[in-house]
Amino acid sequence: MRSPRTSEVWRLGTVNYLKSLKIQDKLVSERKAHQIPDTLLSLEHPPTYTLGKRRTDHNLLIPQSQLTKIGAELHYTQRGGDITFHGPRQAILYPIISLRSIGFGARNYVETLERSMIEFASMYGVKARAGNKCETGVWVGDRKIGAIGVRISSGITCHGLAFNIDPDLNYFEHIVPCGIADKEVTSLRRETDALLPSEEVIHKQLITCLANAFSYDDVVWKEDPSVILDTKDDE
Repeated sequence: MRSPRTSEVWRLGTVNYLKSLKIQDKLVSERKAHQIPDTLLSLEHPPTYTLGKRRTDHNLLIPQSQLTKIGAELHYTQRGGDITFHGPRQAILYPIISLRSIGFGARNYVETLERSMIEFASMYGVKARAGNKCETGVWVGDRKIGAIGVRISSGITCHGLAFNIDPDLNYFEHIVPCGIADKEVTSLRRETDALLPSEEVIHKQLITCLANAFSYDDVVWKEDPSVILDTKDDE
């Protein structure tokens, strides 16, 4: 009989990308030291392009000098995956999970992230699927609706998934999303006829799908985001 699984959830609202990296670094260290349980960060970013550790700059289709003109930032990260975009009205989940404690390998972890997004999409009548070979993330037909980019260090995860609720899809025209050419990007707003609820409700629904996919027995919703946002102030 397995031990009960508990996850803490922090709803952080809109967070600068570099700030979110500092928060994740702190939580990963605390999870490695068994000071905290598995933790899930739910948030959004201002318009931001991020590149994975492969540094595929050629998939950014505009000069970096023009990014400020479109109100976007660019950051290099240590996660897997290629270039992607984060912005308002996109639900981002960063799980800080001990894979060893739940008996998961990297592949099983990524597949479970995909299943959580597929289940969430189905709530709105959208039939999503996992990507084909060399296509991580979640797709509706040949249109990508959810991206995945993770980092695993000593069995502890960070970074995670981004699901397009209703972002400004024009930002994706400036990149080759996830390094896959000739594929469209879509959103829940475009794919469903259902009336979308508030962003708070949507984030909670996606969190619930992820918690179910990982078989958490108890999800603790933390009430004061300032506690975690203030733990690592920008220098």
